Amino acid sequence: MDFKLTEEQQMLQETAARLVRDAYGFEQREAFCQRETGFSAEFWQQLAELGLTSVPFAEQYGGFAGGGVETLLIMTELGRGLCLEPYLPSVIHAGGLIEQLGSEAQKEALLPRVAAGELQLAVALEEAQSHYQLHDVLTRAEAVEGGWRLNGRKSVVIAGHSAGLILVSARTDGQQHDESGISLFLIDPKSDGVRSRSFPTMDGRKACELYLEDAFVSGAALLGEVGQALPALRYQQGRAVAAQCAEAVGSMEAACTFTLDYLKTRQQFGQVIGKFQALQHRMVDMRIELDQATSMAMLAACVADQPDSVERSRALAAAKFIIVRAARFIADQGIQLHGGIGLTWEYMLSHHAKHLLMVARQFGDDDHHLQAFSALLDVA
Repeated sequence: MDFKLTEEQQMLQETAARLVRDAYGFEQREAFCQRETGFSAEFWQQLAELGLTSVPFAEQYGGFAGGGVETLLIMTELGRGLCLEPYLPSVIHAGGLIEQLGSEAQKEALLPRVAAGELQLAVALEEAQSHYQLHDVLTRAEAVEGGWRLNGRKSVVIAGHSAGLILVSARTDGQQHDESGISLFLIDPKSDGVRSRSFPTMDGRKACELYLEDAFVSGAALLGEVGQALPALRYQQGRAVAAQCAEAVGSMEAACTFTLDYLKTRQQFGQVIGKFQALQHRMVDMRIELDQATSMAMLAACVADQPDSVERSRALAAAKFIIVRAARFIADQGIQLHGGIGLTWEYMLSHHAKHLLMVARQFGDDDHHLQAFSALLDVA
């Protein structure tokens, strides 16, 4: 297979890398964390001005019709800089759901604004009891005159505190674990009956708990057909997993670089510790895990936009499993090789380690994806 990037892809990668390198130093990131939104509106606008927020969308909605490889290139650089901006939940995940489920009127009204960085979205699919199962939904939507009335609670809505619209899954029919009867709605977080409680996540980002108490939405807020949203939710979460894998690879690359630089400069017993063979072997193990993770992220990027199939689902589950294991290993070994400084708030490695542990939980942990992979083998 030919893994060479096209000239356009190389330019995209260089643009993203230069932007992150010039605008996202460690001190700047710490300042962005303290803002009410938890990220930099100026950096978000820079992403939009350079066209990076429009890459995945079709040209008719102001995009560049980019695919999984283009997403990989952008997400790897954002991961390398530990960027806090909600590119994955807004552009990849929520944008993909609207592009797949939305009517033409909804897509024309929303996607150009998302592509231009004018509208930030969030996705609220998880609930306290769901444990990565998208069909485990207790939030209910009842048909009323003129629209729908929603009641329920959504957990850990990444960037939901600052979103202009939140995509919420709710049950319009059936029981808690039924795979049919799940619909998707566009919710204005400032509307009556909607409240949230925001909180920082362990890796510096912000999320919220979303509470729906007789929240009314019009019929135009429904995305797709009533009760038929689950296949799209699973498909677009697969695209989000592929993007997250790329982001994790960027973070792991940075963690390996920090660790190698430390081994080359830290002295003990009159010489740099990088000369000790035991530490060299551990550094090699980190690089081996990184290379495996990079290969799996590339595989995930290549299948992310393919039609839904057992092969696609199996490849994405394998990629997430391998990358979660590699992320944990690199985070642990990086801290071990640094010693105490690796855990300090003032040192960037500790933030990469926290982010990698966050990756290991979002969209399913390694046990979840190993089980999914095994079930898909039985299907094959």
